Amino acid sequence: MSETTGSGTTGSGTAASGTAAPTPAAPVPAHRDGNVLRWVAAYTASMLGDSVFFLALSWAAVRQGSPAEAGIVTAVSAVPRALLMLGGGVVVDRLGPRRVVIGSDAVRCVAVLSVAALLFATDPGLWLLALLALVFGAVDALFLPAVGALPARITAKDQLARVQGMRGLAVRLSSVVGAPLGGLGVALGGAAAAFALAGVLIAVSVPLLVSVRMRELPPDDAPATANGGTAWRDLCGGLRYLRGHRVLGPLMLVIALGDLGFVGPLNIGLTLLADERGWGAAGMGWVLAGFGVGAGTAALLLTVRGRVPHAGYVVAGALVPGAAAIGVLAQAPALPVAVGTALLIGLLAGLSGALCGALLQTQSAPALLGRVTAVAGIVSLGIAPLSMPVSAAAIGVWGTGPVFAVSAVVCGLGGVVALCAPGVRRAELPK
Repeated sequence: MSETTGSGTTGSGTAASGTAAPTPAAPVPAHRDGNVLRWVAAYTASMLGDSVFFLALSWAAVRQGSPAEAGIVTAVSAVPRALLMLGGGVVVDRLGPRRVVIGSDAVRCVAVLSVAALLFATDPGLWLLALLALVFGAVDALFLPAVGALPARITAKDQLARVQGMRGLAVRLSSVVGAPLGGLGVALGGAAAAFALAGVLIAVSVPLLVSVRMRELPPDDAPATANGGTAWRDLCGGLRYLRGHRVLGPLMLVIALGDLGFVGPLNIGLTLLADERGWGAAGMGWVLAGFGVGAGTAALLLTVRGRVPHAGYVVAGALVPGAAAIGVLAQAPALPVAVGTALLIGLLAGLSGALCGALLQTQSAPALLGRVTAVAGIVSLGIAPLSMPVSAAAIGVWGTGPVFAVSAVVCGLGGVVALCAPGVRRAELPK
């Protein structure tokens, strides 16, 4: 990025002296940009640490208490995350995403390594695990908006879809590799060793993040702190900005409907479906693998292509058939059909999700991106998970078929909103 800026400055000075200006160097694609690759490496290490952490947390909680107590410990981090994320978005926009990401990872690293040391030395009980989960959730309220806001500050707008694809690949890698790594840690030294491994992985991200260079915001897009605004005014201003934006406002509704229809069936619903059909844990694993391959393929497609034309239409075009596939999954007559259907769902959901993320970043003013990402995070991580217990209870009453069909309708409504909202329907990624 700095090379492009430097070329422009040199060109202006040369032209003024009467000499022909050199042609500016072409911007480096994100997947070949060392600055972006350092950020992706840091993000991957952090996500791997997260995967190992949550496996270690659930293992330690099960060993320390009853299944119900373990469930409470593993779920308690969602409370501060949901309650504090809007404020976290304001902090990100005020302090800058790079500083917040570095600080968040540093705090998470110290917290996890401290618990690992205590577990090696003593047996403190469930209270320590619950406290760690609360700390993780509170820090996530800062970390998640910062992660969402940072790509727009390290690359050009026309590369943000490619970065979303790279980020999706990092998430796929962390989900595939993280669980075996955590299991290896538990096998070698119990929960303490797994927590130590998680802390080390998160620690790897910190020096990588320190080395990432940031692009300067234009003067007319400076953070609100430059004008002396209060945090509350920043928060209200961000919400007003979203509500009045012709793309971002309806896009939040698209994301909410898509996640509400998707999260329940592909989490607790899939477990109950595998049990109902007699596929067992191995069969459920194959279905999840099919979904992962599909989502990974979508991420790879965006990484290679870098831009998808008619992004708004593609979001709708992926959501509607993806929703239909969710309904079909519950009617799959055999495991191979279910795996193929899950692969299709992963491909379409991965494509629509990555494009929604890219549109959020390209349509938002950079100085407001932390708040925009925070609202999207609350929708995806605060509201959508509520569909899981509702889906489980409904399946207990009506069975998997009707519940998956209703979920498909809800998810499909997201595609309908995308088609009916002119701003979303006509939205394009920058060239």
